[in-house]
Amino acid sequence: MNKRQIGAYYEGLACDYICENGATIICRNFRSRSGEIDIVAKDGKYLSFIEVKYRTGSRYGEAEEAVDYRKQRIICRVSDFYMKRYGMSTDTAVRYDVVAIMVDETSMIHIRWHKNAFAYIPSRQGLF
Repeated sequence: MNKRQIGAYYEGLACDYICENGATIICRNFRSRSGEIDIVAKDGKYLSFIEVKYRTGSRYGEAEEAVDYRKQRIICRVSDFYMKRYGMSTDTAVRYDVVAIMVDETSMIHIRWHKNAFAYIPSRQGLF
C-alpha cells in the first residue's frame, strides 16, 4: 500500500471508532486552499473537527504529538471555511479533536480519541 492508501485505511479505522463511541461522521477529507481536515463529526452538541495521526512504534514519539501548532492553525483556518461555506453560526459549539492510532510491535492497534485536544487559534488577519 502507498502512503495515501495507508492513511485512508487508518482514517477508516478512526471513523469506525468515532461512530462506535456515539458520534456521527458528517464528512471526510474536507479541503480548502488552506489545507484539509480529516474528519468532521457531530458528537452530542459539538461539531468536531478531527485530525487523525498514526504511528507504527514510538520511535518518532506519540502520534498525537505530530499535531503541532502549525497543523492546529491550519485546521482552525479550514474549520472557519467549512462553517462559512455551510452557513453555520459563530454560536455553533465547536471542538478540535485528535484521534491517535498506534500500532505496537505485535501489530496490535491502539486508538485514543482526544476530545478538545486543542483550542481554536484565531486568524492573524485584521490584527494590524
